[in-house]
Amino acid sequence: MRRRLAAAAALVLLAACSAPAEVQQAPSGESPFVYVKNTDVVTEWDPSRSYSNEIIAFQNVYETLTLWNPVTKKSVPRLATSWRSSADGRTWTFSLRPGVTFHTGRPLDGEAVKASIERTMQARTGASYIWDAVSSIRVEGPRTVTFALKYPVPLDLVASAGYAAYIYDTKAAPDLGKWFQEGRDAGSGPYTVVKWDKGKEDELTLKAYDRYWGGWRRPHYNTIKYRAVPDRERAYRMLQRGEASFVNRLDPKLFALASAAPGLRTSDRPSFTTAMMLFNTAAGPMKDVRVRKAVQRAVDYRGLVKALKGSVMPASGVIPEGLLGHVPDDVPKQDLAVASRLLRLAGYGPGGRPLRLRLTYAEGEADQEVLVRRLRATLRTLNVTLEARAMPWNAQWELGKKRGQDIFVMYWWPDYADGYSYFGQVFRSADPPVFNLSYLKDQGLDALLDPVPELTVTDKPTAQQAYERATTRVIDQRAAAALPWVAKSQRAYLGGIQGYDDNPAYPDVVFVYDLRPSA
Repeated sequence: MRRRLAAAAALVLLAACSAPAEVQQAPSGESPFVYVKNTDVVTEWDPSRSYSNEIIAFQNVYETLTLWNPVTKKSVPRLATSWRSSADGRTWTFSLRPGVTFHTGRPLDGEAVKASIERTMQARTGASYIWDAVSSIRVEGPRTVTFALKYPVPLDLVASAGYAAYIYDTKAAPDLGKWFQEGRDAGSGPYTVVKWDKGKEDELTLKAYDRYWGGWRRPHYNTIKYRAVPDRERAYRMLQRGEASFVNRLDPKLFALASAAPGLRTSDRPSFTTAMMLFNTAAGPMKDVRVRKAVQRAVDYRGLVKALKGSVMPASGVIPEGLLGHVPDDVPKQDLAVASRLLRLAGYGPGGRPLRLRLTYAEGEADQEVLVRRLRATLRTLNVTLEARAMPWNAQWELGKKRGQDIFVMYWWPDYADGYSYFGQVFRSADPPVFNLSYLKDQGLDALLDPVPELTVTDKPTAQQAYERATTRVIDQRAAAALPWVAKSQRAYLGGIQGYDDNPAYPDVVFVYDLRPSA
């Protein structure tokens, strides 16, 4: 009976939310491309330090030497037109594209490439570690740059990274860090920053850069607007009315509606984006590994995948399928009997002391809300109260850096199309923490991970073995996290837009220059 009532309610909701016969679309080139995201857009303006949501805008403002192609799974030209490496993989030479200028008006040449990468390396924060193999950068001429490496790495892949690989004008201002924080850019990409209103819904506006090297001969968008709208149903209504061009993530119900709506298109692809529940290993009740293991076993992994109705896939190991380091057939399972026993051993659980755990997650993440709701109900049966707090992403991250919670829920994706960052940035010792929000300090794990970047070039089987041992250590032995699912990239956008393609190495990024506006 309940199933029938639920179905009837769903039909009423479908009728209320279904798209009009024709989605409104402005004339080509006149309307902006409006990207609606459920969280804050910009956390850091300095391209040497940027390491979060702003990737969706920065990949339209800044450029890298290369770009990762998801079809060939290889690097393709961007600011570099070609490159070559020595036989031992320790010398790489890149030839630069002619006629490129920064938004500041200065030319992008070999000296600019050297200066921007060296400044990023010196920042020693964010994803700057991607350049750790570089011992020196030599400018051979205006259009030629050579990198000498301490050990071999796939530098063409490194140079395609979504973070810390941006080439920018280091001469844009005397105090460059302060200049960036005022909401300015020094990129070479097709769009440049016009306006930034921190904390506002209409957060960021970009406009086309007239002197872009790619030219503007074909139909294009002159303006990009990024809007932060946590309410998914409101975001969908905006798309229906033509007030939004693209919504990066909808819940399963709304995605189903968008898939059937006239005037809208959808994209449904596997991703490299993994949901992580990071456990506080340094303080509080979860400092006890038995409590951490109990919470791991309390998660209803299978039920979550089913409840999220095709928008996620089971996680297996730490690194998702498609990247070196993925561990197949390692999907976690719920076991409430084991969870109860572990809690009793720690002095909690049924018949023991009551336990309160504080969890934070990103405001507007509907799938994380499902996780919280189901986990709270399960833990209640184990005499555990889950105090969950939805927060704007920037505020949640700042609290996490201060060790302000027991469980930190977030999404993680790779810095470039490689598995290392899932461990090196999330579980390797870090003080102060940036994204190691389990606060794990494990010298054995660190030693295991240190040679992996080189091994990915010189000995992939050994690198795979290291990843498998690291997975066992982090998940099974230290129980520093639970990984409930891998997200699928489910997008909805105006049907007239042509040229959109999802690239899992650049999560949630729309390369707007490649689009043809809706007619």
